Amino acid sequence: MTALSKWLTMESIPRLIRRLAWICLCLTAEAVQAQAAFNQLGYLPGAAKWVVLPAEAGDEFRVMRPGAGDVVLRGRLGAARLWAPAGQTVRLADLSALTDSGEYELRVEGQPVASRIVVAPDAYAALTAAGLKAFYFNRAGITLEARHAGRWARAAGHPDTEVLIHASAASRVRPEGTRIAASKGWYDAGDYNKYVVNSGITVYTLLAAWEQFPALFKAQGLGIPESGGELPDLLAEVLWNLDWMLAMQDPADGGVYHKLTNLSFDGNQMPREATRPRYVVAKSTAAALDFAAVMAQASRVYRPFEVQRPGLSARMREAAVAAWHWARANPGVVYQNPPDVQTGEYGDTKLDDEFAWAATELYLSTGEAAYRDALKLDALPIRVPSWDDVVGLAWMSLAQHRDRLSRADADLVTRRVRGLGDELAARWQASAYRLPMESATDFVWGSNAHALNQALMLIQAYRLDGERRRLDAAQSVLDYVLGRNPLRMSYVTGFGQRSPLHPHHRPSEADGIDAPVPGFLAGGPNPGRQDQQHCPVRYPSALPALAYLDHGCSYASNEVAINWNAPLVYVSAALQALTPATR
Repeated sequence: MTALSKWLTMESIPRLIRRLAWICLCLTAEAVQAQAAFNQLGYLPGAAKWVVLPAEAGDEFRVMRPGAGDVVLRGRLGAARLWAPAGQTVRLADLSALTDSGEYELRVEGQPVASRIVVAPDAYAALTAAGLKAFYFNRAGITLEARHAGRWARAAGHPDTEVLIHASAASRVRPEGTRIAASKGWYDAGDYNKYVVNSGITVYTLLAAWEQFPALFKAQGLGIPESGGELPDLLAEVLWNLDWMLAMQDPADGGVYHKLTNLSFDGNQMPREATRPRYVVAKSTAAALDFAAVMAQASRVYRPFEVQRPGLSARMREAAVAAWHWARANPGVVYQNPPDVQTGEYGDTKLDDEFAWAATELYLSTGEAAYRDALKLDALPIRVPSWDDVVGLAWMSLAQHRDRLSRADADLVTRRVRGLGDELAARWQASAYRLPMESATDFVWGSNAHALNQALMLIQAYRLDGERRRLDAAQSVLDYVLGRNPLRMSYVTGFGQRSPLHPHHRPSEADGIDAPVPGFLAGGPNPGRQDQQHCPVRYPSALPALAYLDHGCSYASNEVAINWNAPLVYVSAALQALTPATR
């Protein structure tokens, strides 16, 4: 047997196929970028519909039904303009007048036919469901049975019924080495650890989706173990993580442990194979405040389900108040990894935004004036939210519950939220790509989630007064994530004509199944490329919108994370619920 034939074993052939597929993708990148870029999943009939074409495309476009000779829409492309994040000069075709459901082809002189442009009234229903069910696939401590998980069924891992108190978290009541139970919860990302801070923005975004669009989620069946039970599926799924978060609070003082983790990351293995000791590590002010905010919000969301979950709402409210008092007594406990802990840090040195968010949620849930005073609303800035800058979530909740505010506060909230919406919409309007992502600073680690959080804030502004350009700008962001981007790629696993095959997600890489777990949003282009030294292949480009690598090594551009999937669920649901039936 030759050396080559020895290498081509049954075990190595799948790896070879994956490697060749990656090489083919790289070799065809320029050809891909010469094609039309559009939302590969589809458009709602009443939505704005933009397609991006290369600068050399002809001046006119025609839209036709496949196999038919009749033209259903024709028009002229916009002027060629440079989109700096990709270094590409492009033209836009506006197909917004295309409102009849069906499948279409876009024809432009000198360009390949862009087929499968879909218009459908339920265009995002499956996406919303899959994005939410991705959380089920990332559950800790439970067997994923085939009847719920299909071919991605797997054995349970990390029961977390005997977690060790790390030295950094030790107290008189719970000395180092004490064993506690902190089961359930979601694996945070492509790894198997669980983090309170990142759970904060994640849980909030999902519960906000429920608060704003309950009818959509009441009608939704995900096929999870709780489906058809006492709670709607979204609330049942979120409760899996809330139960874990409650276990992360020290009952002795109300403080909250920052994370539950191994001392170092697990290898590329399935959950049941990852059996190293796990710890709760150090309390932090950020964890306590994120916990307080989420529990205060959850206490009002679950209050109508008192019969189904007796005492749950009150318990969450009490936990939120206790965490708030701990944070007020310990206002500057910034988390840093102890020397023996090398997993994700989620450190945050600026805590004003967490205090404002927690005060907001506690005020809305209790009505107590002390929380309104702590909010300092007049001086509060407004920004697009991220895990380490949650002030935007405070404004989002205040906008949702303006009826609980004074007239002056409600007017201020309306002005500030609309102002941010106007700023983002103006950037969208001026963009060659019709996106609010215009600068290199928009392409950070998790750039796709940053884009979707821009859309989330645009939607808050749209809900205040119905100004259409804000909704259209939010639609453009979802279009970008689903294929209307320079790489002509849908960044959601299992959705679109070209989507990630090798996300940095341990179950997807270790389960022996070629297709990754569906419904996960990849992080997206990241010119920082912090993982390059660990990757056996090179990024195809350093340009902000092109710095993406569909390889399991790429935790900087191709990892999945719960705080990235949450705005995917929110935005797809919001557009499905809010977009008018016709233009």
